[in-house]
Parts: sequence; structure tokens; C-alpha cells
Amino acid sequence: MQSLYPLLATVAAYLVGSLSFAVIVSRVMGLSDPRTFGSKNPGATNVLRSGSKAAAVLTLLLDAAKGWLPVALVAWFGAPYGLGEGTLAMVGLAAFLGHLYPVFFRFVGGKGVATALGVLLGVNGWLGLAAMLIWLAMALVFRYSSLASIAAAVLAPVLYVLADGALWSMNKSAALGIAVMGLFLLYRHAENINRLIKGTESRLGKKAPPVAAPAHAGAHHGHAHSHAKSHKPADRA
Repeated sequence: MQSLYPLLATVAAYLVGSLSFAVIVSRVMGLSDPRTFGSKNPGATNVLRSGSKAAAVLTLLLDAAKGWLPVALVAWFGAPYGLGEGTLAMVGLAAFLGHLYPVFFRFVGGKGVATALGVLLGVNGWLGLAAMLIWLAMALVFRYSSLASIAAAVLAPVLYVLADGALWSMNKSAALGIAVMGLFLLYRHAENINRLIKGTESRLGKKAPPVAAPAHAGAHHGHAHSHAKSHKPADRA
């Protein structure tokens, strides 16, 4: 039975990661579904575009917590059950992938920035703090959440390797997991990278524009009036 514990822990971490708190918090607080406006990404940044800072902060904390909790539980209580450093890396990656591809939400999830931060905090508090400071510095200077996330995704695995022996003892399994998370984060931000290059990326704190009413009916109505003098029947195609 003990040989199944790593697998069970990994599956449990994935299920926890599959809880899309951007959607859950928005529903509880009576806000619009974040998958229907702005970037349509179920994450804290898009929830912020709804105009509710409280909902965005709560989403951020819960998304980070679901990445941190599985890793922390394995680190604290896993040894007697044969859950070592390899399992720790697997549950962190599983929670992160759960956020990206949540089984409870048809495998359509967010980009995983907050959850990845939670995983880093679980691996090592100093590493998580360093990644957070990188994100904050980039966000404050450039006002782009995506650019800040990309910078943190690229620098976190590099920092984890370079600071080995100084702030922490590097674990190879954790290093691999962090690198894989970084690659997934870059992949999930491909459209943001394209918009950054074009200069069309939304800045932090900008609310999503209101959804425009369908113009088809008005246009059709105007079209009918414009042809009233010709006495032609309205186009019903």
C-alpha cells in the first residue's frame, strides 16, 4: 500500500489544483464569470478587471494556497509514508497542472502564475519570496502582469540553481519541476508575448471594457429604412 502513496498524493494535488478559484470566488461574490470578459483567463489579474480588488486578492491567495498546500504537506508529513523529494516535486507540478487543466472545469484553466508561486513557497520560502519580488518589481516598473510573470518564470529556476548552497540546498527533482513549470508558463503566455511585442497588451488595473450590444439588429433596421423608397422586401437571409 505504501508504494501507492506517491501516486495518491499526486492525484490529490491535481484535484486540489483543479479548483478554479477565479470562477468560484466570482460566483460567490456575484461577479461576472472571468472567462467571459477581458483576457477570458480565470485568474486573479482578470478578476481585478471586474473592478473588485477584494475578489482579485482572494483569488490570488487561494490560487497560491492550492499550490503551496500539497507541497507543504508532503514536506511536513510525507517521510513516514515514503513521500520523499521526488514526490514533493510531483505534487507541486500536479497542483500547477491542475490549475492549467482543471478536471472540474472541462480542462480549461488559468495561466498558473499564483499557483506556481505557491509551489515555490512550498519548496523553499526564500525562493518563493525571491520570485514574488521579481514579479512585483517588474509589475511596478512596467505595469504589465504578463511581463512580470514571464520574468519570474524565466528567472525562478535559474535563481534556484545559482543560489544552491547559499539560501537553500538544491534538489534535482524540484529543480526539474520548477523548470517544467517555467516552460508551461511561457507557453501559456504566448499570446501575451505577441501582444507585448505589438504594444496592445492590457496594463495592470485596467478594467475590462463593457460588452458592446450586438449591432446586427440595429444595422438591419437601418438597412431596411435606407431601402424603403425602393419598396424591396427586407433581406431575410
